Amino acid sequence: MARRRQLYEGKAKILFEGPEPGTLVQYFKDDATAFNAKKKGTITGKGVLNNRISEYLMTRLAEIGVPTHFIRRLNMREQLIREVEIIPLEVVVRNVAAGSLSQRLGITEGQRLPRSIIEYYYKNDALNDPMVAEEHITCFGWASTQDLDDIVALTLRVNDFLSGLLLGVGITLVDFKLEFGRLWENDEMRIVLADEISPDNCRLWDSKTGEKMDKDRFRRDLGKVEEGYQEVARRLGILPEAGPRDMSGPEVMQ
Repeated sequence: MARRRQLYEGKAKILFEGPEPGTLVQYFKDDATAFNAKKKGTITGKGVLNNRISEYLMTRLAEIGVPTHFIRRLNMREQLIREVEIIPLEVVVRNVAAGSLSQRLGITEGQRLPRSIIEYYYKNDALNDPMVAEEHITCFGWASTQDLDDIVALTLRVNDFLSGLLLGVGITLVDFKLEFGRLWENDEMRIVLADEISPDNCRLWDSKTGEKMDKDRFRRDLGKVEEGYQEVARRLGILPEAGPRDMSGPEVMQ
C-alpha cells in the first residue's frame, strides 16, 4: 500500500502527491453527494467505475487532440495526472433540457434544445456555485478573454466528440460539466481539460427508452444506481471482467 501525502479531499476524489514533480495521484471514492452536499450517500463500486470511464473518455479525447491532465491509470481506483492550476469555473454544456435548466425556465425535461448551450458556474461551495457570465469571469480575474476562447473551443470539441461516441452505444449525452486548468511548461501556459468525465458529472440517458444511467438515479431516489454506472461502462466495453471490485485506499501520510 503506497504511502503518499494527502493534499486535498473533495466530495468524490482525493488528491495525493505524485511520484514525480508536477504530478498528482487522483483517487476515486464511492462517496456520493447531491444538492451541494445536502444529500450524501455511498454508491458501491462507483470509484472503480468512474476511474475506468474517465480514463477511457480522457484517452479518446487526447487521441483527437484535446489536451487533458490525464497521464495514465495506476490501479482500480487511482490515476496519475498532471498538476494544473484549476480555473474556478464549472463549464456546463446542455444539449437536452433537464435538471436546473428545466426548473429555471420551465422547459419540459427531455426537450431537445435548438442548439447546445454553454453555462458558467463559479466554483464556491459556500455560495452554492452560482451561475456567472463572461463579464464576471473576466472582471474578477478568474479567467482572461483568451482563456475563455480556449475553453469554449475545447468544450465544443468535447461535446461534439462525446455526443457521437456515446450515441454510437445507444446513450444520449443530455448535459455535462467540465473543469479546466492551466498547465505551465517552460514558461508557456496552455488550457487543459481537468477533473473527470463520468456519470457523476454527465447526464446519460438510454437513447431509446430515456432510462437514466447517471447520478440522477441517486439524486432522485430512482434506485439501481450502481447498475446505471455499470451499464455505461458495459456499453463502452470497459467494465472490469470481475465487476467493480473494491480496493482499499492508499495509506495517508500526515
